[in-house]
Amino acid sequence: MNSKNLYVDINILQSVPSSNINRDDTGAPKTAIYGGVTRSRVSSQSWKRAIRMEFNKQSENAEWLEGIRTTRVPLLLAKALQNQNSDLSEEDALDIAVKVLSKAKIKLDKKTNRTKALLMVSKGQIEKLAKYALSNDELDSKAIKTVLQGDHSLDMALFGRMVADDPSLNVDASCQVAHAISTHEIVPEFDYYTAVDDAKENDESGSAMIGTIEYDSATLYRYANVNVNELIRNLGNSEIAIKGLQLFIQDFVMSMPTGKQNSFANRTVPQYVMVTIREDTPVNLVSAFEEPVKSRNGYIQISVDNLESEYQKTQKFVDAPLATYVLTNCGSKLNNQVENINDMLKKISQTIETRVDDENTND
Repeated sequence: MNSKNLYVDINILQSVPSSNINRDDTGAPKTAIYGGVTRSRVSSQSWKRAIRMEFNKQSENAEWLEGIRTTRVPLLLAKALQNQNSDLSEEDALDIAVKVLSKAKIKLDKKTNRTKALLMVSKGQIEKLAKYALSNDELDSKAIKTVLQGDHSLDMALFGRMVADDPSLNVDASCQVAHAISTHEIVPEFDYYTAVDDAKENDESGSAMIGTIEYDSATLYRYANVNVNELIRNLGNSEIAIKGLQLFIQDFVMSMPTGKQNSFANRTVPQYVMVTIREDTPVNLVSAFEEPVKSRNGYIQISVDNLESEYQKTQKFVDAPLATYVLTNCGSKLNNQVENINDMLKKISQTIETRVDDENTND
């Protein structure tokens, strides 16, 4: 592939009713100050986890979707060793697993036999580490690291991996996810609730429990971008990378963090999605809302208008995109509107495939 870059911007507007989907240390919904006012905020980590959980649901017969971030890597490796060699005892398998990871300079807690920090691994990496350990009496650190540098899961290829113990095991993220913020100012609200003891005696009064839950409602602007070339490098295959890009866009659009979901039933779908494919640089259009939207008749349509206006204004600073696709149930002034999310994913893939094929032809 030649040196030209290829980026995919995903811009989403989504109305979320009373909710508390991402809490801070006090239990309140996270907020941010932007444009001089308080906004509702959902952290990028929160939304990335929601996406990762969607990948895992779709991972049947697709090992490249199975990634796990855990301190229990030695235990997972020991289990894989036993699956490949049923004669191994739990103790012997764990001993081999500890030796393998120690050879890779991954620090372990000797008391718990866990890694000292969360470590991202894929199912493929665990299986290949087990196979290598069972096939070699003498363990080689370079060979072990080679295994850990291949067979990346989709979430690892997108969101990266940092290994402080040995930076050579790091994986550069091909995706950036912004903190979602409301397009408008929000005012925190409080739900005062009581719970009654169903088995109380007739002469008993009062509630068994009382408390408050803080919440807010917001029209969120959500943004992420993907460096397609980096995703292909991380996954080692352009066909798989394009499929992975489709899954990421679909799950970024449709996922939602699960905080207080049962209390608020706040699961909504976006009202507006704009995907732009660029060759020069990713562009976050949050500046469309630096001046907070004000309205007594809803925020969605005005937010759409502001976002599309900002999109047009950015053309003064960046190259014209290769393509822009819009999926919405609101009014839009942009061309290339699609029928549904499947139509959008198909057209994005066709644009990416053509671009990747052209680059391969020019190698």
